[in-house]
Amino acid sequence: MDAEFNALLQNNTWSLIPFVNTMNVIGSKWVYPVKRKSDGSIDRYKARLVAKGFNQIPGIDYLETYSHVGKPTTIRLLLSFAVSNSWVMRQLDVHNAFLNGHISEDIYMRKAPGNVASKVESVLTQLATTFKIHDLGKPRFFLGVEAVYTADAVILSQHRYMTELLRKAGLVFYKPIATPMTNATTDASGESPPLEDPTVYRQLVGSLMYLLLTRPNLSFAVNRLCQFMHNPTQDNWAAVKRVLRYVKGTLNLDLRLTASSAPVVHAFSDSDWAGCSLDRKSTVGYAVFFGPNLLLWSSRKQRTVARSSTEAEYKALADVAAEVVWVQSLLQDLGLKCPTTPVLWCDNLGATYLCSNPVFHARTKHVEVDYHFVRDKVSTSTLKVNFVSTHDQLADIFTKPLSTARFDDLRFKLGVVSTPPSA
Repeated sequence: MDAEFNALLQNNTWSLIPFVNTMNVIGSKWVYPVKRKSDGSIDRYKARLVAKGFNQIPGIDYLETYSHVGKPTTIRLLLSFAVSNSWVMRQLDVHNAFLNGHISEDIYMRKAPGNVASKVESVLTQLATTFKIHDLGKPRFFLGVEAVYTADAVILSQHRYMTELLRKAGLVFYKPIATPMTNATTDASGESPPLEDPTVYRQLVGSLMYLLLTRPNLSFAVNRLCQFMHNPTQDNWAAVKRVLRYVKGTLNLDLRLTASSAPVVHAFSDSDWAGCSLDRKSTVGYAVFFGPNLLLWSSRKQRTVARSSTEAEYKALADVAAEVVWVQSLLQDLGLKCPTTPVLWCDNLGATYLCSNPVFHARTKHVEVDYHFVRDKVSTSTLKVNFVSTHDQLADIFTKPLSTARFDDLRFKLGVVSTPPSA
């Protein structure tokens, strides 16, 4: 199949172009003839790419057919000349005999099943002129992340990384736990004694940060642990072990990316208000989706103290709006286009109204100017901000400790699902 396909490329048999709905496209398929020797034994196996002409309608798709055939009389005549003149004879097999005549109309055929685009091979060839590369085929393992393919989805897993992390932490035989954090506030009060050597704490928290590539449900807990990297205490160390015990019990949780017929960009943003008992800053969280698939997420403290819950939620909207605008520009660079205006979902009515109200109220005049850019995006119809109930707020998982049932429900909606070992 590769030999046939490469020969077609070398002969410039076709040009690969994007599909348009107005095209009448015929299919293609592979056929596999067996070449035999004179004694009947198998010489070699050959693959041939053919067009599915049986899908065409006579009188509409074509008026007449034509194919090259060898006439026996011609063969006998040539053999007679060769014998008579002692010509040297060679039998040659052309790699492909795909019709490549000059026609006045365009004919559209689907690309060969099982082969990458003509353009992919061209890119690989160009890269090979500058770098020494080795084609590994379909991505299976990269950046410590394993990609598992199913009929309609790609599953991203860090199972090996999690297993190695537990081994290094010495927690392989510890009992698993249902959630990475308790519902109670876990801010360090200063009463817990500091760790004698914070090195292991910092190493494990850094490793947990890398685990967030496929485990967004750990974001809030890991963000909280990161806030005490400079001076961790015994309570912080206990919190690290709790997160690792949760990882121990959820080694089969992976991030699932499924196929979608109409992928659109939408995002959820949320914030608590003065949730940190140490500095009274709010924690903001957001999740950006492309269709049903989670693209990016975050859980972090806000830079300044919010004077109201509306202000905290408004700042969260500004953060996620910046990310959505970046996703829009990325899609544009890739030659893709969002079919609809991206929607931001917020569970605070006050913040939702502020995004469309051009009047600066007295309670928002102290808000920094850079947070008001979301209002400009709404006014130019670049983004839409809608209200969502707190029950349907997916970003809750990034802003506060949750019960086991609520935590599991949200991580499932984010696409972090249990993958059977057979996948």
